[in-house]
Order: sequence, then structure tokens, then C-alpha cells
Amino acid sequence: MAQADSEHPLWTPSAEQVRQSNIQAFLTYLAANGGPELADSKALYDWSIENIEDFWLAIWEYCEVIGDGPGEPILRNGNQMPGTEFFPNARLNFAENLLRRRDEADAIVFRTEQGKTRRLSFREIHEIVSRLSQALAAEGVGPGDRVAGFLPNMPETVLAMLATASLGAVWSSCSPDFGHQGVLDRFGQIEPKVLFCPDGYYYNGKTLPVLERVRDFAAELPTLSRIVVCPLIGESGGDTGLDKGIWLEDFQAPHQAGEIAYQRMEFNAPLYIMFSSGTTGKPKCIVHGIGGTLLQHLKEHQLHSDIKPDDRVFYFTTCGWMMWNWQISALASRATLLLYDGSPFHPDGNVLFDYMEAERGTLFGTSAKYIDALKKAGLSPRQTHDLSALRMMASTGSPLVAESFDYVYEEVKSDLCLASISGGTDIVSCFVLGDPTQPVWRGEIQTRGFGLAVQVWNEQGQPVVEEKGELVCVKPFPCMPIYFWNDPDGERYRKAYFTQFPGVWCHGDFVKLSRHDGIVVYGRSDATLNPGGVRIGTAEIYRQVEKLPEVLESLVIGQEWDNDTRVVLFVRLAQGVDLDESLVDRIRKTVREGASPRHMPARVVQVNDIPRTKSGKIVELAVRDIVHGREIKNREALANPGALEEYRGRPELQE
Repeated sequence: MAQADSEHPLWTPSAEQVRQSNIQAFLTYLAANGGPELADSKALYDWSIENIEDFWLAIWEYCEVIGDGPGEPILRNGNQMPGTEFFPNARLNFAENLLRRRDEADAIVFRTEQGKTRRLSFREIHEIVSRLSQALAAEGVGPGDRVAGFLPNMPETVLAMLATASLGAVWSSCSPDFGHQGVLDRFGQIEPKVLFCPDGYYYNGKTLPVLERVRDFAAELPTLSRIVVCPLIGESGGDTGLDKGIWLEDFQAPHQAGEIAYQRMEFNAPLYIMFSSGTTGKPKCIVHGIGGTLLQHLKEHQLHSDIKPDDRVFYFTTCGWMMWNWQISALASRATLLLYDGSPFHPDGNVLFDYMEAERGTLFGTSAKYIDALKKAGLSPRQTHDLSALRMMASTGSPLVAESFDYVYEEVKSDLCLASISGGTDIVSCFVLGDPTQPVWRGEIQTRGFGLAVQVWNEQGQPVVEEKGELVCVKPFPCMPIYFWNDPDGERYRKAYFTQFPGVWCHGDFVKLSRHDGIVVYGRSDATLNPGGVRIGTAEIYRQVEKLPEVLESLVIGQEWDNDTRVVLFVRLAQGVDLDESLVDRIRKTVREGASPRHMPARVVQVNDIPRTKSGKIVELAVRDIVHGREIKNREALANPGALEEYRGRPELQE
């Protein structure tokens, strides 16, 4: 049973688990190939940030990257950030590295909300990508052209991305729950040549057709030459009803499967265009390079996540969240992708564990909010499901509170590596994440990413330990964005990451480096509270409030009041529960005793819904703006924009 105190880790890997890990294999590889003899992963981290060039070259070679190179130099302009280039003379193709396996084993397993399952082997996905690649080339798609996906998390999304990448073209996607303006705010900026879309999708027991919406927004994307429709809720055939529309099977019908003519590109050529949440205006178009994305994902999958050939990797995500891109790269490690599209709670909270049991999942990735919801629902998967194949559970999207660590080890599985991970769209990966060879401590992310010189700095720009501050990276790393779209002089890029501490990447997370060398995340820096001039992370309050069974979820902001800032807490309560004085008192007492008197909310307000982005992150800044009467610039970025109106002009906040 897990020990829930600061003197004992919740989980420690056995000596055999450490011996069998990819980290140990990498340490052995280094020593056998002219590198250092390192005792463990902590020594590896220290070596990796002191010897950045040697480390990333070793990752290239150990992970058997396919390409021309790596060549010399490994690093150009290594003392500039931004401006550094990794492997400037290497050439490679992203899809070629993901399609290296050609046998009959499962490459992709897809389950819909209705429980229907499809399987595609490694041989089959190679054949489909071959045909799709030829079809896109016949449509005039080539290096640098953009192909967009307005798609659910289905196999065709993966296949369309791989076909796009095989040509050296650039892939960008969002999920089909985006509204008209939300799509145009994204794809309108990048001018795609081809669009892939479904005929509809399923969510929470509903069938949701989308072709009418596609027709409307496609009319405002003049660069589109073709719209390829992927059937999901119906069958292909007949008229798509779209100008320039064609069914997927008809699109690839003229082409026979064969060897793929991979276009090898420069290491820093564009691969993905991803989008910031866009809650403060049009989303930023963040462009990620081929080589940096591949190397970083290989490192995170094989070393930090211990993914091996034939492992079965699941992440609950949509195609509008970077975790989709992260999961898909597991193909490069010869692993199987377990895809799911639909609600994680339909018909109930067991649906994803049913899937993991049936498919013998080895990595289960989800959000912190999902784990908290399981806990609130009183589910105990360890008692109801066979999860014997599961070795790692990953959580991201928001900080995983200490009590959720307890829940996972008590009610999901006692022998697994619980990897709370954090990074983001900005780097299409993680700054801090798991280490299957080291203990898991309650409430802490295990480690900083190998090769990433992550520190915590105070406001004076000094590194600190066991003190809250800004998460920064003080040396270059290959998965930095190569640029922002339509930012010719790089001003928006520099402003996003390099203005607070020039020459140092400042990520915008408010964190602490622990005595175990782990990381605790307290929330986004721009959402921190400052009552009485003391900086407080929002996660510190959420952790306390959401202990209470009456509180399903909450959102906290700082309200400007009486020449200071006061803490305002919004709560969504369990069905049938009303916010009375007794509950307010218990909430405030719980926060005061669990955190401090400064964390205690001055106002507690009941709401029916918590506004969130399409990827499920709560939007503290948008709520803060509406409470202060400021304009909300981009409601289309929200999954539930109507929820914001409940926060406007609340009488409780006028006194």
C-alpha cells in the first residue's frame, strides 16, 4: 500500500524494473560507445545538460534515427537563444521514422464511444500512407505546403498526418467540436491546400454530423483545392455535399500501394503548426520542426516513459491538443497506438479502463481533472479491471494534486510509475516528466527532462531550490519552436518566451524544485494571485477545496479590490448541494488550515459551469477579465463559451 507522507515515496521501482528499463539500456550504451560510465538517471541528467551536443547525438544514434547525417556541427549558434540550430546539416523525414516497422502486428487500435474496434497492422498503415501520399502529391502538395485536419481522434487522422509528412509538407489539426470562427482563426492564418474532415463524430451518446459546418467555413478558406471526407458515422459513397469534396476512398483509389518516396528535409524544416489556446486574441501559430520534434519525442518515450517495441500506448486526447502529436510519435519506438474518441464518462467512468483491460495497455495517459473525477465518482479500477499490463500512468493538463497521487496508488494500481508531466504546445513535449527508475514522491513531478537545463528562478533571476519561482530553461534545446507563423522578424516569438529573462526561455509556469530534485507546479505564472503582495499559485487552493466531496471543481482568480487583490473562489457543487454559510465556512477553513490564511478566499461563489478550453483547461484569465468588465477577445477558443456569462456582474463581487 502507498505511504502518504513526506518521508516515504509512494512507489519505488524494484531492482529488476530498473535493470530492465530503457534508461539502464541507454546508460550501458553510452559506456560501451565511448561515453561516460554513469551510475543512474540523476547522473545522466547532470551529464546531459553539461554536454548537450554529446547527449543529443547519443539520442540520435541510440534511437536509430533514419536520415542523412547527423553530420557536423551538432549545434550552430549554441550561445544564442533564440537563434540556436541543432544538426543544421542533417536531413530526415518524420514519417519515414514512424513507419519503420512493416509487420502484421497492431500499429493502431481504434475504439469508438459505442465500443466498436478497428485494427490496422504496421503493414496496412504503410500501404495506406503510400496511397495517400501519392494522392496528396497528385493534388499538388509538396514541401512546405499546409494540410489541415478537422478531425476526431481516428486512424485516418494519423494516416493523413503521416502522408503529409512523407512529402515534407506541414500538418495542422483541430478537433471537430471547434466552431466556425475557431476554425477560421486557426486555419485561416496558415492557408491550407487540402483539408481532411469526417462526416461526423460521436460524443456523450450523441451523433454529431459536421459536413454542413465544414461547408460553411471552407467557403472562407480560398486556398483549399480539395476537401477529403473520412467516413465515421456513415458510409462513403454518393455526393459529399461539399464544393471540392471527395470521399477518402475515392481520393486514394487511383493509386497503388508501394514504397513511399520520402522527401528528406532539413532538420529544422517545419513539421507541425500548432496553436496557442487563443483566449486572449487570435491564437499564435507555433511552428515545430521535424528533427526537434522527433528527437524530443524519442527521448521522452523511450527514456522517460520506458516505451518499448510492442508496448501499447494510450493517451486520452483530441486532435486539438499537443498530446495527440506526442502519442503518435510512439510509432517511431515500434509501439502500438491505442486511440479512443468520445466521452471518457459515457456510459460511465469505466469505459477507458474497459479499453485498457481489453487491449493490455502498458501506458495510460490522461488529465489531472479526469483522475480527480474518478476519485469523486468513487471508482476503484484495481478492483474491477485487470490492469496487470499497465506500467505507467501519465497525467497532464493541470497540476496533479497530492490527494490524486494517493488515489491512483490506492484505487488504480499500486505498482506503476505515476508520471505527472508538464510542458505544452510551446515545445510539443515536456520540461518535467517521469523517470521509471526513480521513486515517485507524493505531489511531485519526478524529474526534469534529460538534455533540458531547467531551473527555477526568483524574480531577481537567481536559481532557487525549495522556493517558488519561474520555470526557465537556460540552455538551448532542439524542440524549441522554429518560428511563429506570420512573424517575419521574430518579435512575437521573442516576446512570448525571452523578454522576462533575455537569452533564457521563461515558460510561464510557477513552480518549485523540491529536495528530491522533483518539481511541484503551482499554476500558470500569469494566473498567480497576489493578495497583500504575496504570490500564490492557484493550484495550492484547488488542492484544498477539491478535497471536499461537495465540490466537483473550482476556479480561483484575484479580483482587484480596495487597492489590493482579494481571492475569489468559484465552485461547481455536487448535484443537490447548495452553497450555504456552513459550506462557505468549511471551504474557507479547509483552505486556511491546508494552505495558509493568505490563501483563504474573501468570496466564495456558486456557479453552474466552469469555462474551459477545447483541451479541458480551465480559463482563469478569461474569468478574471469578465469579472473586471474587460472584453473577452476570443470566445471561440472555449469549449463552453456560454458559461462565461454567469460570471459577469455577480452581485457577490460588488461589495
